[in-house]
Amino acid sequence: MTYFTWREQGLTGDCASLEAMAARFEESASLMRRMADEGFVLSRKGSEQRITHPDAAVFKAWGFVSEESPVRQLTLMPDLDD
Repeated sequence: MTYFTWREQGLTGDCASLEAMAARFEESASLMRRMADEGFVLSRKGSEQRITHPDAAVFKAWGFVSEESPVRQLTLMPDLDD
């Protein structure tokens, strides 16, 4: 029997059929379109692909956790003694 090996594992590793794989890709595509409509963008840094949003509140509202360094995530509090 002729065949080829499917190597992608992250999205379809638990799928038992081509129909299940197709459904997973369709669900993912729908989510990506909704994210794009909400202002998320794909950017590249070297060989990495990063999904970003200019508004941290929107990013957080979607349930994402920022991978920025902790220093860049800090919000400075105003000095109340002034």
